[in-house]
Amino acid sequence: MKEVWVKDYADKYLDRYSFRHIMGPFNLLPGDLVEELTCLLSKRKQLSRAALHLLLVPQLHNLSLERCPGLVTSAMCTHIAARCQGLWSLDLSGAQQLPSKVLSATLCCLPELRSLSLAGTPCDRCVIRTITHHCPLLRHLDVSRCHFLSPASLLVLVGGPFCSSSSGSSFCSTSTSQPPVASSSSSSSSFSFPSPVPLTSLLALDIGFGEQEKDPAAAAAYLLLSLPGLKTLAMEGLAQACRLIEHREFSQTDEFSIREGVPKLMEVWSERRHRQDKDRWMEKREGAAAAAAAGGDEEQEEEEMLWEGYCDDSDEDVSGDEGPSCSRSKVEEKRKGRVSSQSGDEQLILQLKDVKGVTYEFLDSLGHLCPHICSIAVDVNDNKYTAARNQGSVLAAGLQTWSGQLQSLSLLHAGLLDDLSPALQVTGSSLVSLTLQGMRTRPQCPLLEIIKACPRLRELLIFAERPLEFPGFPAIPEEDVVAEWDDRDLPQLPNLCSLTINFSHSDSQKRPPMSWLSLGKVLRCLLRGSPLLERVSLVALPCPLNYILQHLLHIRMYNLHRFGGIADLYPMALRRVKHIDLTRTDVKMTTDREKPTGVTAPASSCLCSGPQEIMGGIKQGGGG
Repeated sequence: MKEVWVKDYADKYLDRYSFRHIMGPFNLLPGDLVEELTCLLSKRKQLSRAALHLLLVPQLHNLSLERCPGLVTSAMCTHIAARCQGLWSLDLSGAQQLPSKVLSATLCCLPELRSLSLAGTPCDRCVIRTITHHCPLLRHLDVSRCHFLSPASLLVLVGGPFCSSSSGSSFCSTSTSQPPVASSSSSSSSFSFPSPVPLTSLLALDIGFGEQEKDPAAAAAYLLLSLPGLKTLAMEGLAQACRLIEHREFSQTDEFSIREGVPKLMEVWSERRHRQDKDRWMEKREGAAAAAAAGGDEEQEEEEMLWEGYCDDSDEDVSGDEGPSCSRSKVEEKRKGRVSSQSGDEQLILQLKDVKGVTYEFLDSLGHLCPHICSIAVDVNDNKYTAARNQGSVLAAGLQTWSGQLQSLSLLHAGLLDDLSPALQVTGSSLVSLTLQGMRTRPQCPLLEIIKACPRLRELLIFAERPLEFPGFPAIPEEDVVAEWDDRDLPQLPNLCSLTINFSHSDSQKRPPMSWLSLGKVLRCLLRGSPLLERVSLVALPCPLNYILQHLLHIRMYNLHRFGGIADLYPMALRRVKHIDLTRTDVKMTTDREKPTGVTAPASSCLCSGPQEIMGGIKQGGGG
């Protein structure tokens, strides 16, 4: 490909002509095969401008240029818009050199998009407006790290009158004529505005700042109430928005709504609640109809009373009257107190399952509105709301709502690991993925307790700051530790496939000693007790690994000698490892099967197919 097709096209046509379509070697290939070839070249950093020109064929459905953002130019976007109008998925992450006008012009020609990633691009309100008008099938949108995009700009995704908000409508235009400006009246014709984008996933972390401090929470509240299909949301102010909705503190957003020219949040909430109550009633009615064949006449009568009360109550909600309606009281009397007043009616339930950008002090409100969450990323740092409260207990209480169902948990914490232990005891039994970032460790950090609390983990990622120094704490010699190991005391993670334990480090910092007994047991547990482990990253560990790996190798050799041909029946450490990264970690090993056992090489990163390559040349001695 490189020597024939790409070379010929680059020499004869690339900078001389601009073709709308190219009849080349890839036009007759299936689209998925072209996608696989494009991904392979990108991964190997072999995708050139000429090669990409040839690979842009009409049958292409998925195109990701995240690994080569330098190729994403205005001219390349023109080719994408002309040749790949059937794209379902497009990833232009990191293309910082693209003007927003080029992004808008490109998206105007891609009406079939289901997934779009513009993370780290100059995406702004104009681009979001284009998406709303021209991408009616979009389900996933990633605008993370788009610093020209304010939180309020995301409201354009809601469609309707939000598309004609005062901030930006005067300077934003697309290639097609704009819809008429919405009037303040709620009776505007629906056909005058685009429909809401049917998003199920929106990632918008680290975007631009709003005009006011509370803008992120206000924008998040509008999105939560206006996009009912959202299952995944990553956005600052998310938990605060849930608290605002739960306590109906809508007046706090009045200034925001006036400034942005959008309906008041109270109106949006009333409409969402009306729609949810109607959906619930329809579900109950269908259930009652199914039960009618079994003599469910009484239930049918009860549902009719419910519908009567629901209609009157919904009208009252829209009018903004906080008192209970007369018809509601009648329904209560008929049902003998089984239906409560408005202050005690069913809570609005959001369908979110995956959330990021959450602060831990508002987890209780998030839990009340979003009981179905199975993946969450929480920032656990001190702030004015919980300055006098215990972080661990507040976090544990907030996560209690999802105990037994949470599968993925990510915690950002600048304090000690000990603070997170109560929360992990609450949620650990169901966790499949655990990420701990920014924490500090000490000689007796409770990592083993955390492992015991999370027996189902498949992925464990720990990014820690350099260990705290305790001058009076003695370091235990590593050779003494091996003799003290007792397998009966060590938990196992039989499902663990990926392990990352990385410590921050710079050349100017000295690596302080940590309790070798504490960290050694953790490494011993993770490396030997995880037979399915495939990827290992142990970066800048504050202790050498030689004795641990030697011990694992000794156990493996013992099993091979004792069990011979049936050794495969017994789980062995590092048996399935395909990638290992030991950057800045003290260890000596060979990375080449051809080297004699006595030759060692400090390993920073190596790819391997089995434990023989990893541990074949380990020797006693100092690290590299």
